[in-house]
Amino acid sequence: MTPSDEGSDEGTAGLAAYRTVLALPGVAALTAVSFLARIAPSAATITLTLHVVLTLGHGYAAAGLVGAASTIGMAVGAPLLGRLVDRRGLRTMLSLTLCAEAVFWTVAPWLSYPALLVGAFLGGLLGMPVYSVVRQSLAAMVPARHRRPAFALDSMSVEMSYIIGPAVGTLLALQLSTSTAMWIVGAGWVASGIALWLLNPPTRAPETSDAARPGSVREWLDLRLLGALLATTAAVVLIFGTEISMIAGLQTSGQAAAIAVVNAVWCIASLTGGFLYGAARRSPSLFVLVAAMGVATLLVAAAGPWWSYALLLVPAGLLCAPSLAASSEAVSGLAPEHARGLVTGLHGSAITVGAAISTPVAGLLIDVGSPAVAVITVGFAGIAVAGVAALLARRGVRLRRQNVPPVASIEVGPSVGSQPI
Repeated sequence: MTPSDEGSDEGTAGLAAYRTVLALPGVAALTAVSFLARIAPSAATITLTLHVVLTLGHGYAAAGLVGAASTIGMAVGAPLLGRLVDRRGLRTMLSLTLCAEAVFWTVAPWLSYPALLVGAFLGGLLGMPVYSVVRQSLAAMVPARHRRPAFALDSMSVEMSYIIGPAVGTLLALQLSTSTAMWIVGAGWVASGIALWLLNPPTRAPETSDAARPGSVREWLDLRLLGALLATTAAVVLIFGTEISMIAGLQTSGQAAAIAVVNAVWCIASLTGGFLYGAARRSPSLFVLVAAMGVATLLVAAAGPWWSYALLLVPAGLLCAPSLAASSEAVSGLAPEHARGLVTGLHGSAITVGAAISTPVAGLLIDVGSPAVAVITVGFAGIAVAGVAALLARRGVRLRRQNVPPVASIEVGPSVGSQPI
Protein backbone atom coordinates (compact mmCIF):
# COMPACT_ATOMS: atom_id res chain seq x y z
CA MET A 1 0.00 0.00 0.00
CA THR A 2 1.36 3.42 -0.94
CA PRO A 3 1.06 6.36 1.43
CA SER A 4 -1.59 7.93 -0.72
CA ASP A 5 -3.65 4.74 -0.71
CA GLU A 6 -3.40 4.55 3.06
CA GLY A 7 -4.35 8.20 3.44
CA SER A 8 -7.41 7.80 1.22
CA ASP A 9 -8.98 5.25 3.57
CA GLU A 10 -11.75 7.11 5.35
CA GLY A 11 -11.50 4.97 8.47
CA THR A 12 -14.17 5.17 11.16
CA ALA A 13 -16.42 8.02 12.20
CA GLY A 14 -18.17 9.30 15.33
CA LEU A 15 -17.08 8.23 18.79
CA ALA A 16 -15.75 5.01 17.29
CA ALA A 17 -13.04 7.06 15.55
CA TYR A 18 -11.74 8.30 18.90
CA ARG A 19 -11.98 4.87 20.50
CA THR A 20 -10.01 3.36 17.61
CA VAL A 21 -7.24 5.96 17.92
CA LEU A 22 -6.97 5.72 21.71
CA ALA A 23 -6.80 1.93 21.46
CA LEU A 24 -3.63 2.14 19.36
CA PRO A 25 -0.49 1.23 21.37
CA GLY A 26 0.89 4.21 23.25
CA VAL A 27 -1.58 6.83 21.99
CA ALA A 28 -3.65 7.11 25.18
CA ALA A 29 -0.51 7.52 27.31
CA LEU A 30 0.92 10.13 24.94
CA THR A 31 -2.38 12.04 24.92
CA ALA A 32 -2.49 12.18 28.72
CA VAL A 33 1.17 13.17 29.11
CA SER A 34 0.96 15.77 26.34
CA PHE A 35 -2.01 17.50 27.96
CA LEU A 36 -0.16 17.87 31.27
CA ALA A 37 3.07 18.80 29.48
CA ARG A 38 1.39 21.72 27.70
CA ILE A 39 0.10 23.48 30.82
CA ALA A 40 3.51 24.89 31.79
CA PRO A 41 4.33 26.26 28.30
CA SER A 42 0.88 27.84 28.07
CA ALA A 43 1.46 29.56 31.43
CA ALA A 44 4.95 30.78 30.53
CA THR A 45 4.02 33.86 28.48
CA ILE A 46 1.68 35.43 31.02
CA THR A 47 4.14 34.63 33.83
CA LEU A 48 7.01 36.38 32.04
CA THR A 49 4.75 39.32 31.17
CA LEU A 50 3.65 39.83 34.78
CA HIS A 51 7.25 39.50 36.00
CA VAL A 52 8.45 42.26 33.65
CA VAL A 53 5.55 44.56 34.56
CA LEU A 54 5.06 43.89 38.27
CA THR A 55 8.54 42.94 39.49
CA LEU A 56 10.93 44.66 37.09
CA GLY A 57 8.69 47.73 36.81
CA HIS A 58 8.64 48.04 33.02
CA GLY A 59 5.65 48.60 30.74
CA TYR A 60 3.71 46.15 28.63
CA ALA A 61 5.70 47.13 25.55
CA ALA A 62 8.87 45.93 27.28
CA ALA A 63 7.06 42.76 28.31
CA GLY A 64 6.01 42.29 24.70
CA LEU A 65 9.64 42.48 23.60
CA VAL A 66 10.50 39.62 25.96
CA GLY A 67 7.68 37.59 24.49
CA ALA A 68 8.83 38.46 20.98
CA ALA A 69 12.41 37.41 21.79
CA SER A 70 11.18 34.06 23.06
CA THR A 71 8.94 33.63 20.02
CA ILE A 72 11.77 34.35 17.57
CA GLY A 73 13.95 31.85 19.43
CA MET A 74 11.28 29.17 19.18
CA ALA A 75 10.69 29.85 15.47
CA VAL A 76 14.40 29.39 14.76
CA GLY A 77 14.94 26.52 17.17
CA ALA A 78 12.00 24.25 16.33
CA PRO A 79 13.30 23.00 12.94
CA LEU A 80 16.85 22.64 14.32
CA LEU A 81 15.65 20.60 17.29
CA GLY A 82 13.45 18.56 14.97
CA ARG A 83 16.48 17.79 12.85
CA LEU A 84 18.32 16.71 16.01
CA VAL A 85 15.49 14.27 16.72
CA ASP A 86 15.80 12.88 13.19
CA ARG A 87 19.55 12.33 13.56
CA ARG A 88 20.09 11.52 17.24
CA GLY A 89 16.70 10.51 18.58
CA LEU A 90 14.11 12.04 20.89
CA ARG A 91 15.92 11.46 24.17
CA THR A 92 19.05 13.28 23.01
CA MET A 93 17.00 16.34 22.11
CA LEU A 94 15.03 16.17 25.37
CA SER A 95 18.23 15.90 27.43
CA LEU A 96 19.59 19.07 25.79
CA THR A 97 16.40 21.10 26.09
CA LEU A 98 15.66 19.95 29.65
CA CYS A 99 19.05 21.24 30.79
CA ALA A 100 18.42 24.54 29.00
CA GLU A 101 14.94 24.88 30.52
CA ALA A 102 16.23 24.13 34.02
CA VAL A 103 18.98 26.76 33.73
CA PHE A 104 16.74 29.47 32.26
CA TRP A 105 13.82 29.16 34.68
CA THR A 106 16.16 28.86 37.68
CA VAL A 107 18.05 32.10 36.98
CA ALA A 108 15.34 34.10 35.15
CA PRO A 109 13.77 35.67 38.27
CA TRP A 110 17.16 37.23 39.19
CA LEU A 111 18.01 38.61 35.74
CA SER A 112 17.93 42.28 34.86
CA TYR A 113 15.65 43.27 31.99
CA PRO A 114 18.40 43.29 29.29
CA ALA A 115 19.67 39.91 30.49
CA LEU A 116 16.11 38.54 30.57
CA LEU A 117 15.63 39.68 26.98
CA VAL A 118 18.69 37.70 25.88
CA GLY A 119 17.75 34.77 28.12
CA ALA A 120 14.24 34.65 26.65
CA PHE A 121 15.66 34.32 23.15
CA LEU A 122 18.08 31.57 24.19
CA GLY A 123 15.37 29.88 26.22
CA GLY A 124 13.11 29.87 23.17
CA LEU A 125 15.91 28.67 20.91
CA LEU A 126 16.66 25.69 23.17
CA GLY A 127 13.19 25.37 24.66
CA MET A 128 11.57 21.94 24.71
CA PRO A 129 9.23 21.82 21.66
CA VAL A 130 6.38 19.98 23.37
CA TYR A 131 3.85 20.65 20.62
CA SER A 132 6.14 19.51 17.80
CA VAL A 133 7.24 16.38 19.67
CA VAL A 134 3.65 15.31 20.30
CA ARG A 135 2.57 15.89 16.69
CA GLN A 136 5.61 14.08 15.33
CA SER A 137 4.98 11.10 17.59
CA LEU A 138 1.28 10.98 16.69
CA ALA A 139 2.18 10.96 12.99
CA ALA A 140 4.58 8.08 13.62
CA MET A 141 2.22 6.06 15.83
CA VAL A 142 -1.09 6.57 14.03
CA PRO A 143 -1.81 5.24 10.50
CA ALA A 144 -2.74 7.97 8.02
CA ARG A 145 -6.38 6.85 7.83
CA HIS A 146 -6.81 7.49 11.58
CA ARG A 147 -4.90 10.76 11.89
CA ARG A 148 -7.93 13.04 11.68
CA PRO A 149 -9.31 12.06 15.13
CA ALA A 150 -5.76 11.84 16.51
CA PHE A 151 -4.91 15.41 15.54
CA ALA A 152 -8.38 16.57 16.57
CA LEU A 153 -7.66 15.23 20.06
CA ASP A 154 -4.33 17.04 19.93
CA SER A 155 -5.98 20.35 19.01
CA MET A 156 -8.56 19.96 21.76
CA SER A 157 -5.75 19.25 24.22
CA VAL A 158 -4.04 22.49 23.19
CA GLU A 159 -7.32 24.36 23.65
CA MET A 160 -7.78 22.98 27.15
CA SER A 161 -4.19 23.79 28.13
CA TYR A 162 -4.70 27.42 27.07
CA ILE A 163 -7.79 27.62 29.26
CA ILE A 164 -5.93 26.28 32.31
CA GLY A 165 -2.30 27.40 31.89
CA PRO A 166 -2.64 31.22 31.73
CA ALA A 167 -5.13 31.15 34.62
CA VAL A 168 -2.70 29.14 36.75
CA GLY A 169 0.23 31.39 35.83
CA THR A 170 -1.74 34.53 36.69
CA LEU A 171 -2.95 33.11 40.01
CA LEU A 172 0.57 32.08 41.06
CA ALA A 173 2.07 35.44 40.10
CA LEU A 174 -0.59 37.50 41.89
CA GLN A 175 -1.07 35.34 45.00
CA LEU A 176 2.56 34.39 45.61
CA SER A 177 5.12 36.33 43.56
CA THR A 178 6.25 36.42 39.96
CA SER A 179 9.58 34.85 40.93
CA THR A 180 7.85 31.93 42.65
CA ALA A 181 5.49 31.60 39.68
CA MET A 182 8.44 31.40 37.29
CA TRP A 183 10.13 28.71 39.36
CA ILE A 184 6.91 26.67 39.52
CA VAL A 185 6.33 27.04 35.79
CA GLY A 186 9.93 26.01 35.12
CA ALA A 187 9.60 23.00 37.42
CA GLY A 188 6.43 21.99 35.59
CA TRP A 189 8.20 22.32 32.25
CA VAL A 190 11.12 20.16 33.40
CA ALA A 191 8.77 17.58 34.95
CA SER A 192 6.81 17.29 31.72
CA GLY A 193 10.04 16.85 29.79
CA ILE A 194 11.12 14.06 32.13
CA ALA A 195 7.74 12.39 31.61
CA LEU A 196 8.21 12.53 27.83
CA TRP A 197 11.77 11.23 28.20
CA LEU A 198 10.51 8.24 30.21
CA LEU A 199 7.60 7.63 27.83
CA ASN A 200 9.95 7.97 24.83
CA PRO A 201 7.24 7.81 22.13
CA PRO A 202 8.38 6.77 18.65
CA THR A 203 9.22 9.54 16.20
CA ARG A 204 9.31 7.33 13.11
CA ALA A 205 6.93 4.70 11.81
CA PRO A 206 8.22 1.21 12.71
CA GLU A 207 8.42 0.08 9.08
CA THR A 208 10.80 2.90 8.11
CA SER A 209 13.96 1.85 6.30
CA ASP A 210 17.01 4.11 6.13
CA ALA A 211 17.71 2.77 2.67
CA ALA A 212 14.53 4.40 1.40
CA ARG A 213 15.71 7.92 2.14
CA PRO A 214 15.17 10.44 -0.65
CA GLY A 215 18.33 11.93 -2.08
CA SER A 216 17.24 15.57 -2.15
CA VAL A 217 15.40 17.98 0.12
CA ARG A 218 13.50 19.19 -2.92
CA GLU A 219 11.78 15.82 -3.12
CA TRP A 220 9.70 16.74 -0.06
CA LEU A 221 10.17 20.51 0.44
CA ASP A 222 7.85 21.42 -2.42
CA LEU A 223 4.88 23.67 -3.18
CA ARG A 224 2.45 21.31 -1.46
CA LEU A 225 4.29 21.60 1.83
CA LEU A 226 4.79 25.35 1.44
CA GLY A 227 1.06 25.73 0.81
CA ALA A 228 0.19 23.74 3.93
CA LEU A 229 2.64 25.76 6.06
CA LEU A 230 1.31 29.05 4.66
CA ALA A 231 -2.26 28.02 5.44
CA THR A 232 -1.15 27.11 8.97
CA THR A 233 0.30 30.59 9.49
CA ALA A 234 -2.91 32.15 8.12
CA ALA A 235 -5.02 30.16 10.58
CA VAL A 236 -2.92 31.29 13.54
CA VAL A 237 -3.00 34.92 12.36
CA LEU A 238 -6.80 34.72 12.28
CA ILE A 239 -6.99 33.24 15.78
CA PHE A 240 -4.56 35.60 17.51
CA GLY A 241 -5.73 38.65 15.56
CA THR A 242 -9.32 37.94 16.56
CA GLU A 243 -8.30 37.44 20.19
CA ILE A 244 -6.53 40.78 20.58
CA SER A 245 -9.33 42.57 18.71
CA MET A 246 -11.94 41.03 21.00
CA ILE A 247 -9.99 42.01 24.11
CA ALA A 248 -9.47 45.55 22.86
CA GLY A 249 -13.12 45.90 21.83
CA LEU A 250 -14.42 44.85 25.23
CA GLN A 251 -11.82 46.86 27.14
CA THR A 252 -12.36 50.13 25.26
CA SER A 253 -16.13 49.83 25.65
CA GLY A 254 -15.93 49.36 29.41
CA GLN A 255 -16.79 45.64 29.31
CA ALA A 256 -13.42 44.21 30.36
CA ALA A 257 -15.08 42.11 33.07
CA ALA A 258 -16.75 40.04 30.37
CA ILE A 259 -13.50 39.07 28.61
CA ALA A 260 -13.19 35.79 30.52
CA VAL A 261 -16.79 34.81 29.75
CA VAL A 262 -16.50 35.64 26.05
CA ASN A 263 -13.17 33.80 25.80
CA ALA A 264 -14.69 30.75 27.49
CA VAL A 265 -17.55 30.67 24.96
CA TRP A 266 -15.02 30.95 22.13
CA CYS A 267 -12.91 28.11 23.56
CA ILE A 268 -15.96 25.87 24.04
CA ALA A 269 -16.95 26.49 20.41
CA SER A 270 -13.44 25.52 19.32
CA LEU A 271 -13.51 22.35 21.40
CA THR A 272 -16.88 21.46 19.88
CA GLY A 273 -15.60 22.07 16.37
CA GLY A 274 -12.50 19.98 17.05
CA PHE A 275 -14.60 17.09 18.34
CA LEU A 276 -16.90 17.18 15.31
CA TYR A 277 -13.93 17.38 12.95
CA GLY A 278 -12.30 14.32 14.47
CA ALA A 279 -15.57 12.37 14.45
CA ALA A 280 -16.31 13.16 10.78
CA ARG A 281 -15.75 10.55 8.10
CA ARG A 282 -14.83 13.27 5.61
CA SER A 283 -14.16 16.97 6.04
CA PRO A 284 -13.30 20.03 3.95
CA SER A 285 -9.69 20.61 3.00
CA LEU A 286 -7.31 22.64 5.11
CA PHE A 287 -7.62 25.60 2.74
CA VAL A 288 -11.41 25.60 2.80
CA LEU A 289 -11.42 25.47 6.61
CA VAL A 290 -8.99 28.41 6.90
CA ALA A 291 -10.87 30.49 4.32
CA ALA A 292 -14.17 29.72 6.07
CA MET A 293 -12.65 30.82 9.39
CA GLY A 294 -11.62 34.07 7.70
CA VAL A 295 -15.21 34.65 6.55
CA ALA A 296 -16.55 33.82 10.02
CA THR A 297 -14.02 36.19 11.58
CA LEU A 298 -15.51 39.11 9.60
CA LEU A 299 -18.75 38.71 11.57
CA VAL A 300 -16.99 39.75 14.79
CA ALA A 301 -16.58 43.29 13.39
CA ALA A 302 -20.31 43.83 14.00
CA ALA A 303 -20.05 43.04 17.74
CA GLY A 304 -20.89 45.64 20.37
CA PRO A 305 -22.31 44.39 23.70
CA TRP A 306 -20.36 41.57 25.30
CA TRP A 307 -23.06 39.02 24.54
CA SER A 308 -22.82 39.86 20.84
CA TYR A 309 -19.08 39.14 20.94
CA ALA A 310 -19.80 35.76 22.52
CA LEU A 311 -22.47 34.99 19.92
CA LEU A 312 -20.53 36.15 16.86
CA LEU A 313 -17.34 34.34 17.92
CA VAL A 314 -19.07 30.95 17.86
CA PRO A 315 -18.86 30.39 14.05
CA ALA A 316 -15.15 31.32 14.00
CA GLY A 317 -14.55 29.27 17.14
CA LEU A 318 -16.10 26.18 15.58
CA LEU A 319 -13.38 26.35 12.91
CA CYS A 320 -10.33 27.07 15.12
CA ALA A 321 -9.45 23.56 16.32
CA PRO A 322 -10.45 21.90 13.01
CA SER A 323 -8.16 24.25 11.06
CA LEU A 324 -5.17 23.52 13.31
CA ALA A 325 -5.91 19.78 13.30
CA ALA A 326 -6.20 19.80 9.50
CA SER A 327 -2.85 21.61 9.24
CA SER A 328 -1.17 18.96 11.39
CA GLU A 329 -2.79 16.21 9.33
CA ALA A 330 -1.74 17.80 6.05
CA VAL A 331 1.88 18.40 7.08
CA SER A 332 2.20 14.89 8.55
CA GLY A 333 1.05 13.46 5.23
CA LEU A 334 3.86 15.29 3.43
CA ALA A 335 6.69 14.56 5.88
CA PRO A 336 9.10 11.78 4.89
CA GLU A 337 10.02 9.55 7.82
CA HIS A 338 13.72 10.42 7.68
CA ALA A 339 12.92 14.16 8.02
CA ARG A 340 9.71 14.03 10.04
CA GLY A 341 11.25 15.94 12.94
CA LEU A 342 12.47 18.73 10.67
CA VAL A 343 9.13 19.04 8.88
CA THR A 344 7.20 18.98 12.15
CA GLY A 345 9.56 21.68 13.42
CA LEU A 346 8.79 23.76 10.34
CA HIS A 347 5.10 23.34 11.14
CA GLY A 348 5.77 24.59 14.66
CA SER A 349 7.66 27.55 13.24
CA ALA A 350 4.71 28.35 10.94
CA ILE A 351 2.47 28.49 14.01
CA THR A 352 4.97 30.62 15.92
CA VAL A 353 5.41 33.04 13.02
CA GLY A 354 1.64 33.43 12.74
CA ALA A 355 1.40 34.32 16.42
CA ALA A 356 4.35 36.72 16.15
CA ILE A 357 2.87 38.54 13.13
CA SER A 358 -0.73 38.81 14.21
CA THR A 359 -0.42 40.43 17.62
CA PRO A 360 1.60 43.56 16.68
CA VAL A 361 -0.20 44.01 13.35
CA ALA A 362 -3.64 43.73 14.92
CA GLY A 363 -2.51 46.03 17.74
CA LEU A 364 -1.36 48.65 15.24
CA LEU A 365 -4.67 48.43 13.35
CA ILE A 366 -6.55 48.88 16.61
CA ASP A 367 -4.48 51.95 17.51
CA VAL A 368 -4.83 53.68 14.14
CA GLY A 369 -8.35 52.46 13.44
CA SER A 370 -10.52 50.37 15.73
CA PRO A 371 -11.01 46.75 16.83
CA ALA A 372 -13.53 46.35 13.99
CA VAL A 373 -10.93 47.54 11.44
CA ALA A 374 -8.45 45.01 12.83
CA VAL A 375 -10.94 42.15 12.61
CA ILE A 376 -11.94 43.01 9.04
CA THR A 377 -8.32 43.34 7.91
CA VAL A 378 -7.27 40.09 9.58
CA GLY A 379 -10.31 38.28 8.18
CA PHE A 380 -9.73 39.34 4.58
CA ALA A 381 -6.00 38.65 4.91
CA GLY A 382 -6.75 35.12 6.13
CA ILE A 383 -9.08 34.50 3.18
CA ALA A 384 -6.51 35.81 0.69
CA VAL A 385 -3.59 33.83 2.13
CA ALA A 386 -5.69 30.64 2.23
CA GLY A 387 -6.43 31.16 -1.46
CA VAL A 388 -2.76 31.63 -2.30
CA ALA A 389 -1.84 28.57 -0.24
CA ALA A 390 -4.46 26.49 -2.08
CA LEU A 391 -3.06 27.57 -5.44
CA LEU A 392 0.46 26.64 -4.33
CA ALA A 393 -0.67 23.21 -3.16
CA ARG A 394 -2.66 22.58 -6.33
CA ARG A 395 0.35 23.56 -8.44
CA GLY A 396 2.56 21.31 -6.31
CA VAL A 397 0.24 18.33 -6.81
CA ARG A 398 0.22 18.95 -10.58
CA LEU A 399 4.02 19.13 -10.75
CA ARG A 400 4.32 16.02 -8.61
CA ARG A 401 2.11 14.05 -10.98
CA GLN A 402 4.12 15.26 -13.97
CA ASN A 403 7.56 14.51 -12.53
CA VAL A 404 7.11 11.41 -10.37
CA PRO A 405 5.89 7.96 -11.48
CA PRO A 406 2.42 7.18 -10.02
CA VAL A 407 3.69 4.28 -7.87
CA ALA A 408 6.08 6.63 -6.01
CA SER A 409 3.78 9.62 -5.69
CA ILE A 410 2.87 10.85 -2.24
CA GLU A 411 -0.30 12.90 -1.93
CA VAL A 412 -0.69 15.66 0.60
CA GLY A 413 -2.97 13.55 2.79
CA PRO A 414 -6.64 13.49 3.72
CA SER A 415 -6.82 17.22 4.42
CA VAL A 416 -5.23 18.39 1.16
CA GLY A 417 -4.45 15.84 -1.49
CA SER A 418 -7.38 13.43 -1.49
CA GLN A 419 -10.14 16.05 -1.44
CA PRO A 420 -10.93 19.04 -3.64
CA ILE A 421 -8.99 22.16 -2.74
